[in-house]
Amino acid sequence: MENKKISNIKNICCIGAGYVGGPTMAVLAANNPNIKVNVVDTNKTKLDLWNSENLDELPIYEPGLSDLIHKNRGRNLFFTSNISDCIKEADMIFISVNTPTKIKGLGAGYASDLKWVESSARQVAEFANGHTIVVEKSTLPVRTAQTIKSILQAYEEKGDFQGDKKSFSILSNPEFLAEGTAINDLQNPDRVLIGGEDDNAIKLLEKIYLNWVDRNKILTTDLWSSELSKIVSNAFLAQRISSINSISALCELTEANINNVSHAVGMDNRIGKKFLSAGPGFGGSCFKKDISNLIYICKHYGLEDVADYWESVISINDWQKKRISKIIVEKLYGNLSDKKISIFGFSFKPNTNDTRESPAISICKDLLEEGCLISIYDPRVTEEQICLELGDNKQVSSEKNKSNAKWTKNEDLYECTLNSDAILLLTDWEDFYNMNLKKLIKNMRIPSWIFDTRNVINHKEAKSVGFNMWKLGNG
Repeated sequence: MENKKISNIKNICCIGAGYVGGPTMAVLAANNPNIKVNVVDTNKTKLDLWNSENLDELPIYEPGLSDLIHKNRGRNLFFTSNISDCIKEADMIFISVNTPTKIKGLGAGYASDLKWVESSARQVAEFANGHTIVVEKSTLPVRTAQTIKSILQAYEEKGDFQGDKKSFSILSNPEFLAEGTAINDLQNPDRVLIGGEDDNAIKLLEKIYLNWVDRNKILTTDLWSSELSKIVSNAFLAQRISSINSISALCELTEANINNVSHAVGMDNRIGKKFLSAGPGFGGSCFKKDISNLIYICKHYGLEDVADYWESVISINDWQKKRISKIIVEKLYGNLSDKKISIFGFSFKPNTNDTRESPAISICKDLLEEGCLISIYDPRVTEEQICLELGDNKQVSSEKNKSNAKWTKNEDLYECTLNSDAILLLTDWEDFYNMNLKKLIKNMRIPSWIFDTRNVINHKEAKSVGFNMWKLGNG
């Protein structure tokens, strides 16, 4: 592709109004008031929520997001389904669509499904005008840019139906967001990574970020290193979680305390304290998907031992969830039939309504298989979302157990525990740090249990009011 010059970015289009596209463009628009930002999507329901007058109805919950939407929507930030016109007007287009793991075909269970990326590239190629900078924002396997380039190249050589020439520059600008702190991560990033071959395009994207990011935090590199850096970053973070979770089991058997171990290990400045909090396992849209991608790439290039290493990170994560389910069954006398368990927290982490790959999903399914009733409380996850993950509330357990195992969603924390045998705390929402334990236990059957996988509950206080207590990693 012959790189053409663009002197200034006046109009941006982001394809994809999801967990990355929405918040990222909200922050970008807020810090670049002279740039018009259009976020486009084919999902009308999602767009209606982004455009809702009631900011509590936004499709994504992130602290600080509603304020940005309120201040900038309709000024220089727009959410629309008019994809063709927005692409036509844009100087720069961000591709921020979903890249789920393939469930069938070549690479099923490991490789990313790039159908939405390819579809977006074809839309850009068809509707773009003149020279356009295309920015990969989705988490993508290394060398995906080559796929996008080849599609755009074909249209560049052909021109459009009126004979006007098109040209494109490709950049990689991966996101490094943690859900629950995404707005702060965008406003105060550790680094901004831009990969590409066109110096002018890189400088134009860099100029956008310089409106609020220090220059020394902006790193430029080649396309392939940029793509791989995102996957490797997530793999390293997930590896730390699996590592500390494996030690939590050892602590329980040796009468050690995982909090003390984590604190001591984290004080080593070569290691650091982040991502050393033991829990029921990692979740979210990226960790498992990106490690699976890394495994697939390694196997493709014949690096079987490297692939096996990263496979073990996922295996430990799955093992931790199964281990927790097993402990609950054992503590409740090996039988959950006709018992009720209250689930506190269903999102994969606090301050988000995202349930993708949440440990709560597989743990709840395990418990339902045992024939119990599950009552779920989460301050942000809707009943509809839980239904997508677990099935409707008439779900019947396995063929081996024909009891009417089912779940319900409660809007009140204390009503959730009515006639419960146990509380299982899976997400460390702030609501759970100052609960009235006396009020909770009055609602429950005896003996009453708390299974705390996040080390939120005061062990001594719980014991003093009559709870039997199990805390992850506490021997």
